[in-house]
Amino acid sequence: MTDPSRSTDPLSIWHRLADTSVLLDGFHALKHALRFDARVPVAVTTDRRAALALADELAPDVRDALDVLLTEVPEAAYRTLVPRPHPTGVAALAVRPSREANLETLRRTPRIAPVVVLDNPRNLGNAGAVIRLAAGFGATGVVTTGTLDPWHPTVVRGGAGLHFATAVERLAVAELPPGPVFALDPEGDDIRGLKLPDDAVLAFGSERTGLSADLRARTDHLVSLPMRPQVSSYNLATSVAMTLYHWSATGGAPA
Repeated sequence: MTDPSRSTDPLSIWHRLADTSVLLDGFHALKHALRFDARVPVAVTTDRRAALALADELAPDVRDALDVLLTEVPEAAYRTLVPRPHPTGVAALAVRPSREANLETLRRTPRIAPVVVLDNPRNLGNAGAVIRLAAGFGATGVVTTGTLDPWHPTVVRGGAGLHFATAVERLAVAELPPGPVFALDPEGDDIRGLKLPDDAVLAFGSERTGLSADLRARTDHLVSLPMRPQVSSYNLATSVAMTLYHWSATGGAPA
């Protein structure tokens, strides 16, 4: 009798690994994960020729890897693997980076780029967008506090697979990486008059409740973004983008 744990059938491999792996939902998530050396044991598509054509057009650097990885499966089978079928008809499972390796990256000093902290975030899509931004700016990592899992499939989908380009972990405020904490707050000093250091810990509260008491107590500098009077707040990802851009424009640079 064949041992099901040793099956090479991609659907069998998928079902065996799904509960412990990171879902890469769509061509672009898989493309980014491969670019940043994710370990991908299984990848499927409803149209192999179309997926490889997309690689020829948008990602020739990973085309050969996709050629080896991708297995075509019936659309009905594909739809049983993902909660929301992606328009590209591509999905894969990746091995989550070890927590120990991520913590080592976050705590290593001196740092050449900030760490972004989302203090008790609530919106999964916003968290994914922040991770995508952080990867684009070459931030050292993204840390969340509170109950939101930064590796939730919806967050990974919003991050387009770029979790593998930066260190992403959930920590308590007391466990934050070393470095001066610059926290965004309407009562803080105007960011335009500041230069954010490369080893900064950039903290952002939720749009509704702002910074938690624990994070505020840990903060070294309160910083505000320019905003027209009577406008309540910026979207979380927008605030992170503005802050990282300011860091990069005043001397910081993508890794």
